[in-house]
Amino acid sequence: MSEAVTEGIRITVQSKYLPQQSTPENARFVFAYTVKITNESSDKVQLRTRHWVITDASNKVEEVRGEGVVGKKPILAPNDSFEYTSGCSLKTPWGTMQGTYRMHRGDGSSFEAEIAPFLLATPSVEPSGEPN
Repeated sequence: MSEAVTEGIRITVQSKYLPQQSTPENARFVFAYTVKITNESSDKVQLRTRHWVITDASNKVEEVRGEGVVGKKPILAPNDSFEYTSGCSLKTPWGTMQGTYRMHRGDGSSFEAEIAPFLLATPSVEPSGEPN
């Protein structure tokens, strides 16, 4: 699990391997990740954009940018949370993801909320990211 807090926005992520959707013999490893965003600040905020950096075990980096998350741009009042699950596939049995969400406040200001790095790994990979 990863966790980061930026300007009162707490983002936690938990990932899991999906063996039923993966085909290791074809170098396809599928993972799901669940993100929880909690507004611990005193301002209402809206998530507008996302930026992910996905790195596989061979150091191939892919960047993904887009509007919102899972088709939504959630607005979070103080003490509100928003949770969603999405997925990612890699050509290697492990990799990492990290990124940012662009958050906008009601006064027109905005900031990048950090998403701390988290591991995507099959059960045969040690927590260090190295194969058993």
